[in-house]
Amino acid sequence: MPLSLIGLGTAVPERRLSQLEALALAPQMRSASPRQQRLLERIYQRSGVTHRHCIPLPDSANPTTAERMRRYQPAALELALRASRLALMDAGIEASAITHLITVSCTGFGAPGFDLALIANLPLAMDVARTHVGFMGCHGAFNGLRVARAFVEADPRACVLLCAVELCSLHLQEGWNPDHIVANALFADGAGAVVAVNSDGGGFNSSLEPGLQLVASSSTVLPGTEALMGWSIEDHGFSMVLSPLVPRQIATQLCPWLERWLAGQGLTLPEVDTWAVHPGGPRILGAVLEGVGLQPAQIDLSTAVLRQFGNMSSATILFILEQLRTTPGHGPCLALGFGPGLTVEVALLMRQERN
Repeated sequence: MPLSLIGLGTAVPERRLSQLEALALAPQMRSASPRQQRLLERIYQRSGVTHRHCIPLPDSANPTTAERMRRYQPAALELALRASRLALMDAGIEASAITHLITVSCTGFGAPGFDLALIANLPLAMDVARTHVGFMGCHGAFNGLRVARAFVEADPRACVLLCAVELCSLHLQEGWNPDHIVANALFADGAGAVVAVNSDGGGFNSSLEPGLQLVASSSTVLPGTEALMGWSIEDHGFSMVLSPLVPRQIATQLCPWLERWLAGQGLTLPEVDTWAVHPGGPRILGAVLEGVGLQPAQIDLSTAVLRQFGNMSSATILFILEQLRTTPGHGPCLALGFGPGLTVEVALLMRQERN
């Protein structure tokens, strides 16, 4: 049973930084020599990011993980509430109609988490079924959508609210580890939310905006890549592993698997009308172009979101989907995400006209 995405909402912190402003705040700039400053400037200029949003950071230099997590909880809730309220408004339904709540995040932990705070503040019914998808990385929202589809398949009357919140700026890292420098140049903060029901609408009347249907999804781990991307919890935030070998692995291994999976859906690559690729960075996008044989214009939405907002980890794909539903096109859309593993997530979506 396809999953209909009848409401979408996104939110970012008020603080908006140009990439030059973000560079000035980079921890490495505090002790950089003129040569190192020029190197950092080149990395930030080539990131594909022109602006990003971030929450106010802890005042202390190189804050502890505990200090970062104390900032996470209230800031995550504020963004989650804004995105969720917009998604509910877009869907044209009351919060009390939500039967299942799915939250997604890899940049903070706490119990009770922002899911319980959403129940209290939206407000949702106290007996709403809640599921948290944690620490899955940039493809976490894909996992959340898969869970949402399973819920509506099990209960056609289910109405699901999915909310992904990431505060990546909390994990800016000190030192000259190349992985940390690249992550500092790319990542940003944001939240995205989706209201989803079964393909018949679940008895809910949606708004007049075009919608999207999730028709199928799948996942694979690229062989021999387990050590190339990941997160670890350390004393001063979450430390990222982001190997420069990741783009090459995507370029060489993605297409054969994707072709086999699409064949199972009765499709070929040329039949895909639109692409929604998680913009892990310009080299990731370039690897997809090379490996799948796409033209740059086919991933314009991904490039635009990266440029305007940076990489917001799991929330990013929801920003792309929000823009996708209002762009011209009638054929199938393929969404792609990459995360620790190296894991590839794919979702096949179709545009859905609303009455």
